[in-house]
Amino acid sequence: MTHAMLKGSNVPLEATTVRAVLRWTPGQGVPDVDASALLLGPDGRVRSDEDFVFYNQPRHPAGKVWRLGKKRDAEGLTDTIQTELTGVEQEVSRILLVASADGVTFDRVQALRILLYDAAGSDAEALAYFDVKPETGQETALICGELYRRGEGWKFRALGEGYSNGLKGLATDFGISVDESEAAEEPTTTVPAPPTTNTPAQQTTAGPAQQPPEASPPLPPEQPAPGVPAQPAYGYPQQPPATQPAYGYPQSTGRPTYGYPQAPAGAGAAGAQSGYGYPPPVTASPDPDFTLPPQGPQFAGR
Repeated sequence: MTHAMLKGSNVPLEATTVRAVLRWTPGQGVPDVDASALLLGPDGRVRSDEDFVFYNQPRHPAGKVWRLGKKRDAEGLTDTIQTELTGVEQEVSRILLVASADGVTFDRVQALRILLYDAAGSDAEALAYFDVKPETGQETALICGELYRRGEGWKFRALGEGYSNGLKGLATDFGISVDESEAAEEPTTTVPAPPTTNTPAQQTTAGPAQQPPEASPPLPPEQPAPGVPAQPAYGYPQQPPATQPAYGYPQSTGRPTYGYPQAPAGAGAAGAQSGYGYPPPVTASPDPDFTLPPQGPQFAGR
């Protein structure tokens, strides 16, 4: 027999392991709902952050409370918390069953219901169910109900208590420490290094940075004069040799004069032979009236 519960009512549980199922109807604009559980001690607070079972910590360290995750059935979407009641630590007196929507108010969630099943039984019929109605519609987290100890057994109570500051605000109220210093990191931009050059490193001094001198453009290769052979002149201007060089002296058309001025070409036989340092003979035409001087007796009759 399934118990239809009202807010504030309770029902005893004979099952040793119960499955608490949150179910809602999906649709356009309907937020996703997450199920979670908080294990509270006799003072109404968690013993540590490990007593918070939710999507980032789906199983309690003691292994008796865990989150099964979301499923889709014929009537909507579900998210489930399962609890092995007989194994829960004696220090835990209450287990809150919570529904939360990330930043979206519950007035947009349609047909939210919590159902309790006997996880060890084969009967598919729920033990109890409770239709959760938000009081203001601005809640972003709801305590749907709680499992609590009564003597040697357990009971379930329907609550429907809401929080407008979400799952974080609800968890903080029951002793969960929330790190408020977390902030989104700014994206980093990698600046590429300047290209390296083959210029030698310059000594740096105090004051404004000095710019490296601009390199002079390369001179065009010197072109040889027309008619000059390509043989290098070994650092001196190159002369167009007509014949064999005159050992460092200006060259004439005839035999070299070994350092003395050379007679002009076409000066006759006398001009062809060097005077070995003396002026060359006059090459004018002979006088027709010229006679030999008188000869001595040693030349007479010969």
